[in-house]
Amino acid sequence: MNLENIIKLLPEFQKALLETLLMVGVSASVSVVLGGLLGVWLFTTGRGQIFENTKLNGVLSWLVSFMRAFPFVILMIVLMPLTRLIVGTSFGWGAACVSLSVAASFYFARLVEQNLNEVPKGVIEAAQAMGASRKTIIFKVLLSEARSGLVLSVTILMIAILGESAAAGLIGGGGIGDLGIRYGHQRYMPDVMAAVVAILTVLVVAMQTLGNVLSKKLNKR
Repeated sequence: MNLENIIKLLPEFQKALLETLLMVGVSASVSVVLGGLLGVWLFTTGRGQIFENTKLNGVLSWLVSFMRAFPFVILMIVLMPLTRLIVGTSFGWGAACVSLSVAASFYFARLVEQNLNEVPKGVIEAAQAMGASRKTIIFKVLLSEARSGLVLSVTILMIAILGESAAAGLIGGGGIGDLGIRYGHQRYMPDVMAAVVAILTVLVVAMQTLGNVLSKKLNKR
């Protein structure tokens, strides 16, 4: 590997890495809140659940599936008017956060629903028999029982956002992906592309390792 190009581009690498970390951090935070709420709503409106509403549940399930089927790059293009309205531009890491947050929110909603489905129904029924309120059932029973799986889901979410943030570079989203495309691909610098892949690999491994450790600590089963 020719280190000359990499050394020359060290300031670019530092800036791109910071942008990537900001994209992942901001988008993950937004999607955990919005996607978490949507996932809980999706689960609790299901058949036999505390807010049972099969029609609403069907609409929510269809919406989540529809948005998850959208290719991310196309979604970024579709959301450009909304992005310009929110952040004032359709380029850069801040603009990419809008599309990343939207896509990741629907993705995380499905993960939350799946995690809550794994909570034993007997635990919920026991809480209801003791007169627990719906709020208590959601926060003290459902989310508490599913916390280990939810941590792993957040880990999966962050890794997915990291991958999509690299794809955001295709339309000027900034970050490591943008650096790889501009220098590694367009200027034929395979050493830069190899460095980009190495950085992304290290980030993925670090996220997954941390997520696994936290999940095991929270798992009391």
